[in-house]
Amino acid sequence: MSRSKRDAWPDLSLLDLSPTLATLHLWSQVAGKIRLALTPWINQSWQVTLYLSARGLTTGLIPLGDRAFEFEFDLLDDRAVIRDTDGSAETIELVPRSVASFYAEVLAALKRLGIEVHIDAMPCEIEGAVPFHKDKVKRAYDGDVARSYWRALLQAHRVMQVFRTRFRGKCSPVHLFWGAFDLAVTRFSGRSAPPHPGGAINMPDDVAREAYCQEVSSAGFWPGGGPVTGPAFYSYAYAAPEGFGQYQVSPEAAYFDTTLGEFLLPYDAVQAADDPDDTLLSFLQTTYEAAVNLARWDREQLEGLTGPIGHPP
Repeated sequence: MSRSKRDAWPDLSLLDLSPTLATLHLWSQVAGKIRLALTPWINQSWQVTLYLSARGLTTGLIPLGDRAFEFEFDLLDDRAVIRDTDGSAETIELVPRSVASFYAEVLAALKRLGIEVHIDAMPCEIEGAVPFHKDKVKRAYDGDVARSYWRALLQAHRVMQVFRTRFRGKCSPVHLFWGAFDLAVTRFSGRSAPPHPGGAINMPDDVAREAYCQEVSSAGFWPGGGPVTGPAFYSYAYAAPEGFGQYQVSPEAAYFDTTLGEFLLPYDAVQAADDPDDTLLSFLQTTYEAAVNLARWDREQLEGLTGPIGHPP
């Protein structure tokens, strides 16, 4: 039996998300940094991201000479699996444990597969982090929480993919950046932007400057943190045009956070809506319009209709 669109969005309001997601965030950085170390650079760092899979999160194929391998967080079975194209595989259990023990098991598994890689063990974009091998505090991991959040990611990804089809200019995939652990999609005007100031924790400023070398309107889904309690959708512009934060957007639950410089929409407001898909699409569309109308992007050349399924528009 098919579920309604509303039923498909999991209710996260009663779950203690933070401990498990903080752990998964750090573990994802181990996988992401392995991909970073072995993959040729693609514009805007698109080569480093993770993707949703039918069982969790994956790096996709990572090149390795005449073979390749994949690192997947199988959240349905609470395990990380490293598979190579020769048919070999190694498994690491996802259980309450320290980051150091997870990191050590990953390195041992790679060694057994004959994969040599050297990574920077310092986590990126996380306040107060320590190198993976020195993070020996036992951390929480609840598989049910991880699966619930992943199912929310699946719904967010589906709607963000529909939103992406409406743009014919340069646009990123819908992908997950392990630095901030956010699912993101970014549209580009094609015009140069002022040099980005950088300043992200444990991330070279050159990375940010290359990522934001053109004007962008970016939106995504994030577990929250700091003053933002709970998961939320976000939308920002770089460089933000004058009046961006005062632009009228929808739905009513959306607001502009002056500290972050971003529009935010709590996940709970989407999940509780009569039509979550339309609620999220309204947020994505109106916050995008705030950026591009004020910055005067060439919308006629850059935009198109929502992409149909199975055939060209």
